[in-house]
Amino acid sequence: MNFASIYPHNVSKVEKIDRSKAQLDEIIAWLTGYDATGLEKALYDERDFEAFFAEPSQMNRKRDLIKEAVCGVRDMEIEDPLMREIRNLDRLLDELALGKNFNNILRG
Repeated sequence: MNFASIYPHNVSKVEKIDRSKAQLDEIIAWLTGYDATGLEKALYDERDFEAFFAEPSQMNRKRDLIKEAVCGVRDMEIEDPLMREIRNLDRLLDELALGKNFNNILRG
């Protein structure tokens, strides 16, 4: 599965509750270090999740502050680093879709 295939679903998810694609992109940038051009290229290239998370040089160190459980599983319990990154992104997007304060989502 590639990142580009789920991106439109994420846009729809956040727009349903009056959040914006720009906020979605800002969260992705905060987590991964992709700038707008890098994200656009990743979407165009249809990178799989492994390549998507391997590419950026500046994964945010504060991502370790994402500790909430998703479906009853804590991120710390996930051994596969790729799956942990996918879950981190999913958790941040859930927080955005739930209307959480944007500054809190970015662990500010």
